[in-house]
Amino acid sequence: MTTLVLDGGLATRLEELGADLSDELWSARLLMEEPALIRRAHADFFAAGADVAITASYQATLPGFARRGLDAARAERLIRLSVELAGQARDEAGRGLVAASVGPYGAYLANGAEYTGDYDLDEDGLYDWHLPRWEILVSAGADLLACETIPSYAEARALARLLRDTPGTKAWVSFSCRDGERLNDGTPISEAAALFGGNPGVVAVGANCTAPRHLPGLISRLSGGLPVVAYPNSGERWDASARRWLGLADPVEFGRAAQEWRRAGASLIGGCCRTTPEHIRQIRTHLS
Repeated sequence: MTTLVLDGGLATRLEELGADLSDELWSARLLMEEPALIRRAHADFFAAGADVAITASYQATLPGFARRGLDAARAERLIRLSVELAGQARDEAGRGLVAASVGPYGAYLANGAEYTGDYDLDEDGLYDWHLPRWEILVSAGADLLACETIPSYAEARALARLLRDTPGTKAWVSFSCRDGERLNDGTPISEAAALFGGNPGVVAVGANCTAPRHLPGLISRLSGGLPVVAYPNSGERWDASARRWLGLADPVEFGRAAQEWRRAGASLIGGCCRTTPEHIRQIRTHLS
């Protein structure tokens, strides 16, 4: 089974490079202010052994930019820029894929809702909210979409509809989970993943922005169908009220754990929040 190594935490690397991301737009703010830094972060992950760069569009949305006073045309250019920057780093590396990040509605809310699934929109509302950015990213030239950190069944249903309504679009769908069995809203991951089983454009389903210890259980509930994508956080815990991370994580141990995720059935493996190029280097080393 061929394994693709994904990149790590883009925002984490940007902070290591000196960026201040204490902002509702998070890394998307740098699309306006320091796009070259985003390209450098992508390049660092490719240099560490990543096969896939996930774009800085996770928190880049039309309504999010509108809150900053940007008109729709400027916001669209910035969302497209996120794909261009990853593509430039890929071309400089001479290999790899670009996955355009489709972050959850909770990322726009900037209140930690991607870790709970506690939304004020239903499925139809979530479909309508995602649609404008979705249409931009589908046409922006990425190799595929990365629908990631999805915490709720309603949002999964909305994304499944979007995929059905845009035939030919390739995507993976990755859920944020509370334990080794369920999404953050309590839905069994097997039930949420089943929404995507009949769509030929879905290249993988899995979990991200989830504690590494939960990955074996989650992967076991997905094995046997679509390929599995797994890119957990570093094992640290985000304190939303204090806006800081708690705990420590070792890149070597993370790389060793990636071997277990592959044995469990994952074939797209990387890192999410708080994972660095060194985490990705260790994944590459331990999976080689």
